[in-house]
Amino acid sequence: MAPPQGQMRPGRQLAVLGLIFVVLYLLVFFAGGASGSLKDRLEPKLGLDLVGGTRLTLEATNTVDGRAPTAENLEEARQIIESRVNAFGVAEAEVVTEGNRNIVISLPGENRDITEVGSAAELRFRKLLKAADGSGAAAAPAPPATPAPSGSATPAPSGSAKPSGSASPSGTAGPKVTPSASGGQGGMAPAPSASPSASAPASPSAAAPSPSASSEPVPQSVEEQRKAVEQKVGAAAWAAASGLKAPADLATDPSLAEKLKPFAALDPREVAVLPAQMQFNVPQISCAQLDKRPPASISAPDQQVVACEDGAAKYLLDQAKVLGTDVDDANAVLDQTSQWVVSLDFSGAGQDKWTNLTREAFNNEGQACDATALGQDGKCRVAVVLDNEIVSSPEIQGVLTGNSQITGNFTQKDASTLAGQLRYGALPVTFEEQEQQNVTATLGASHLRAGLLAAGIGMALVIIYSFFYYRLLGSVIFLSLILSALLVFGALVVLGRQIGFTLTLAGIAGMIVSLGVAADSFVIYFERLKDEIREGRSPRSAVPRAWIRARRTIISANAITLMSAVVLYVVSVGAVKGFAFALGLATVLDLVVVFLFRHPIMTMFARTRAFLSPRVSGLGRALPARTTDEAKPRNPRVKEA
Repeated sequence: MAPPQGQMRPGRQLAVLGLIFVVLYLLVFFAGGASGSLKDRLEPKLGLDLVGGTRLTLEATNTVDGRAPTAENLEEARQIIESRVNAFGVAEAEVVTEGNRNIVISLPGENRDITEVGSAAELRFRKLLKAADGSGAAAAPAPPATPAPSGSATPAPSGSAKPSGSASPSGTAGPKVTPSASGGQGGMAPAPSASPSASAPASPSAAAPSPSASSEPVPQSVEEQRKAVEQKVGAAAWAAASGLKAPADLATDPSLAEKLKPFAALDPREVAVLPAQMQFNVPQISCAQLDKRPPASISAPDQQVVACEDGAAKYLLDQAKVLGTDVDDANAVLDQTSQWVVSLDFSGAGQDKWTNLTREAFNNEGQACDATALGQDGKCRVAVVLDNEIVSSPEIQGVLTGNSQITGNFTQKDASTLAGQLRYGALPVTFEEQEQQNVTATLGASHLRAGLLAAGIGMALVIIYSFFYYRLLGSVIFLSLILSALLVFGALVVLGRQIGFTLTLAGIAGMIVSLGVAADSFVIYFERLKDEIREGRSPRSAVPRAWIRARRTIISANAITLMSAVVLYVVSVGAVKGFAFALGLATVLDLVVVFLFRHPIMTMFARTRAFLSPRVSGLGRALPARTTDEAKPRNPRVKEA
């Protein structure tokens, strides 16, 4: 016999719920990259606080003035960093953006230093124009010897050495000056261990003129910082530094030492906003300050800059004629002396730029390179500048029209890291490390056990209370929570594969909170059911009427919780975002269980004899009140029907 018109068919809702379970767990076992054993297919993606690993937070800035990067630049940086991390061979690494400044790198199951992946890797090739002492000593007018650059670790070239065929520049007849064997195809010889004698003074006329401090175009915020530095060092010191046309000769004018002394007290950020000529000419500004300048301090390719090598010699560098973007490929290789170097393949346009730069350096066109900056064969040196540091500064021994190499004191790891940074490109923004957290696997497993124990205790308390207070209706609560847990678990597995969602301790906390939301909906429904029975309705007719009246309240309560979770997810970062996502997910799935299981199963229970027993059903004194009034006319209920 068909049910009366308007009466629900609980079997349909239960069938829909069953279909949802079938589809969900088909996805769990067979879709989204599911592979391995049954256990592997049922494992959700766990966060670092549950399985251990490394978590690095990088804060992005666009320039030295600290402006936030654009969303496009931040996303491009995220993709480049992800490529660098994957180049390490790390499985399941996660690189995500947080807010408008942060990039978070997570390596589950591994504890390692990954700070280098956030290096800007802005490669610049610049001619060395002048050299000066970078130790910060205020005595000697010029250093007696320029310390050897990092490239000096490779064997010194020999002009008479006959390079092998593989070492010669590719595709050219080559100049008479042959490339060194250690330089490979690049022909960039390592710089000598000492510069020419200090008797060759740093002639101002020998170097190409550079813009003065007043004419240098800078952002307004940098100009304001520069004025603040001027006030800090004082008018006398600033005037003395601005008047220098070459590194200060303190032996000739001892009074300069006292005038320029305030520059030694500047921090690296303050030094970074000074004009390049001032950074170079003031001996009190040391490499210790220059090496710690903020990222991107010398990234502008159209300006002369100052950088140090080996922390002792500082150099005035020309404008960058060749950039990292002109490099087509980079690989870590062993040269003929079994030293690790980085082999560079230039793009078509980049190769032309590189050839022109080596021609300028080899011929010292315009006598731009000062005697203090020349190599042992009297040729200009070209500094390979990565971010704020000089990696190597080899002397150019020929006009190079083929591939080249970056030489230095590289280990295999150093060379591979540098090659990877250059291969995947420079980051469009610069980063500063904010926090690196290492969680051991043992601690992660302990966190996981504690989280699951807390969730189990919370669910057990709800179930115990429900059976104690609602008895037979407690079984509805128990089954609903089990079904909700299975839906949430399946969703976590699928979402972990599809969108990379990771379950953390904060996520477990969000699910525990959702138990309270689910318990509220039970209380609303069951107490409304008691009210309907007390008003004189039979259990069978009370169930649908209680549902109609409780449904609006249940939906409103869950909607408010869901909106709170959405707002929290949008405005928060980190662990709080995981808490909000888990809370929202559990709330949505609880609504699914409410509509497709709780109400249908209550309709079925209402047709059983046990449901009429106050001791069994848990309806308390509502049913006896209905039994006492059994003899009353049934007209009210007839009208209601």
